[in-house]
Amino acid sequence: MAFAVTTSSSSTAISGSSFSRSKSKGTQNGSFKVILDRPRTRTHGLNLSQRRSSVKPLNAEPKRNDSIVPLAATIVAPEGAEVVEKVEVEVVEEDYEQLAKELENASPLEIIDKALEKFGNDVAIAFSGAEDVALIEYAHLTGRPFRVFSLDTGRLNPETYQFFDTVEKHYGIRIEYMFPDAVEVQALVRSKGLFSFYEDGHQECCRVRKVRPLRRALKGLRAWITGQRKDQSPGTRSEIPVVQVDPVFEGMDGGIGSLVKWNPVANVDGQDIWKFLRAMDVPVNTLHSQGYISIGCEPCTRSVLPGQHEREGRWWWEDAKAKECGLHKGNIKEENVNGNGNGAVNANETATVPDIFNTQNLVTLNRTGIENLVRLEDRKESWIVVLYAPWCPFCQAMEASYVELAEKLAGTGVKVGKFRADGEQKEYAQRELQLGSFPTILFFPKHSSRPIKYPSENRDVDSLMAFVNALR
Repeated sequence: MAFAVTTSSSSTAISGSSFSRSKSKGTQNGSFKVILDRPRTRTHGLNLSQRRSSVKPLNAEPKRNDSIVPLAATIVAPEGAEVVEKVEVEVVEEDYEQLAKELENASPLEIIDKALEKFGNDVAIAFSGAEDVALIEYAHLTGRPFRVFSLDTGRLNPETYQFFDTVEKHYGIRIEYMFPDAVEVQALVRSKGLFSFYEDGHQECCRVRKVRPLRRALKGLRAWITGQRKDQSPGTRSEIPVVQVDPVFEGMDGGIGSLVKWNPVANVDGQDIWKFLRAMDVPVNTLHSQGYISIGCEPCTRSVLPGQHEREGRWWWEDAKAKECGLHKGNIKEENVNGNGNGAVNANETATVPDIFNTQNLVTLNRTGIENLVRLEDRKESWIVVLYAPWCPFCQAMEASYVELAEKLAGTGVKVGKFRADGEQKEYAQRELQLGSFPTILFFPKHSSRPIKYPSENRDVDSLMAFVNALR
């Protein structure tokens, strides 16, 4: 059996089978021994919190078909690593719910180190080309070999492709790119056009260009590492554990329980991620300096403005609840929703999430109140009203600025109101109140029957006040 080891000033690239690292007792100067193990996993009647893994001889490895290929250039090992062939059999049973509790307060570095220690070459970092480059930096700091893969949808920004190249050169790695099936893309575009997602939603395009390539990639792994954070989307990602058995995708051995999902920055605030990137002088996507925070495909991503949530730059023409592409479907918080699919409700059809925009300077309008306001052709006072849903993270993000606006407009002759437009009220709001997505802001002039929709995505108090002053 032949193995190639190439040493550079920054890293050692190793090709061959799976790698796990342990300190060599017989080596000097802190060198490391790289042991060629191939851990194999079989699952037999395991629940979603447990899996059984066994290391089998290298010649027992099944063909990986078109899933991720363990490329030599993708794996980074410490300089001076010693390669030793070793075959051993070991059975380990792990309760990942318990492990998640134990690691709940652990640092991302500790969590990633644990993932790399447990799975070696059978775990890979999912890299989107955004601030999740922090995962690669953490993996680099562990000193262990690591793999990185990314989904090239064919619709990414030029800056993202340039960033991929920068990251590869900075860390001395080769990113393992996964591409969508050409026949599926061709069929989608020929039948529906290049921009069908603007008309009927992004899910179909994401399924072809992202979800299915990801599914193929994960079939070549036993675990993957993601950059999901709870604060990215409070409505859908608020209960992400730091490690879990993946409830949606399957790993190398197939079946439920065959893939473990690591979310090492689940509990980290987005601002702290950026502090880490700056402190470590990590290269970042140049789109971030142009106002982009959450970065995806070029047609479906735009910069955000002050007062907007970071996910508001994604699929901005859809409601907040739809702003997931399907890659992390298993982590989307399941809610009991009403017929319109908006907001958690209990048996009395009352929202279980707390209300927002609460201040004495703000009027809460019910259905009758908003209907009367719309019918009035000669109002005594002007009104500004927000159509909102309390579960919507973008509504939550503008709460402080809207409450401040109400305080500034108190006693000025402009009333500030709110109308909850989800659930049973959504159809009416869409038909009569120009509701497109949450939040929608309307101004009702004194001497005009038709409300004027606030056109900007900039929802800071100064911009809202300028809108009011221009119309009242």
